[in-house]
Amino acid sequence: MKLAMEDVINETCPWSGQPVSAIALTRYRGEVVGFCNPECRDKFESAVRHFDARLAEAGANPASPDRP
Repeated sequence: MKLAMEDVINETCPWSGQPVSAIALTRYRGEVVGFCNPECRDKFESAVRHFDARLAEAGANPASPDRP
């Protein structure tokens, strides 16, 4: 499924506070999240993988709907 600006749930990059860009979108827990540039998007994806791996090691379900 292609990621599209009209599906983005945020208007500003969570890392920089700048407006999101169509070239820096990702899917997170079923939602399209936007970033100002691919570097911020990649930083986010790396952080998510890191924390999801730690949760999995601890026996938690990182995709649980009870998690924010």
